[in-house]
Amino acid sequence: MADPHDDDTAYSARILPGETCFAAPASLSLLEAALLEGIRLPSSCRNGTCRACISKLHAGTVRYRIEWPGLSPDEKDDGFILPCVACPTSDVTFEPVGMP
Repeated sequence: MADPHDDDTAYSARILPGETCFAAPASLSLLEAALLEGIRLPSSCRNGTCRACISKLHAGTVRYRIEWPGLSPDEKDDGFILPCVACPTSDVTFEPVGMP
């Protein structure tokens, strides 16, 4: 049976502040999906270690491509995500910490 997260089910992703929205397939990280739509987000390493892309997840759920992304347990509990390695598992709304 195929991994349900390897498909191209497209969810909706919204970036706060504002109303920027883009299609976010389950098979891509939120960063990859945004870049495909021409949307720039803070990023550097793209592997979950530098934290340049750290964002607050306001709604929805994600799964990670790596076992332990560069977030503390408290940050995860507080709803922070790393879009460079976070793939959507539902529609999501998030706010990059490094964006004005």
